[in-house]
Amino acid sequence: MDKTAKLNFIQNELITLLSQLVAGKSSNWGKMNAQQMVEHLSDFFRVSTKKISFPLVTPAEHLPKYKEFLLSDKMFRENTKAPMLPDEPFALKELSMQQAIEKLQEEINSFIAFFESANPGTTSQHPVFGDLNYEEWILLHYKHVVHHARQFGLA
Repeated sequence: MDKTAKLNFIQNELITLLSQLVAGKSSNWGKMNAQQMVEHLSDFFRVSTKKISFPLVTPAEHLPKYKEFLLSDKMFRENTKAPMLPDEPFALKELSMQQAIEKLQEEINSFIAFFESANPGTTSQHPVFGDLNYEEWILLHYKHVVHHARQFGLA
């Protein structure tokens, strides 16, 4: 699947998939329920647009290996845990699953606008993968959203 198809999935198909979930649905692995997962996805779109920042946790000499994974067709394994996140899921921010999904759609739109209109050619830092450009963020967001879709039996 090329980058255009991956962006199309993120922009147009993801929300339809997530709309099938109920807020408290438990996952096939991990501790998050469905609404916590949707809010988690929103948070990482906010990382890509510099609304949230985390310090880089990967040693510089390991970044090429991480970038190689990012550029590959390999997906995240079940129970992959981001090292900057706490052991327990964050408390819910939104009042309903529908509001969480609407917020995610806003963050996806903001992500696209951030790189295509407001800041073409820029990079932003992911705490594990380092500085990423728009195309690299598309790849990472795709891997991330598919990972969580699989977590809830949607992919």
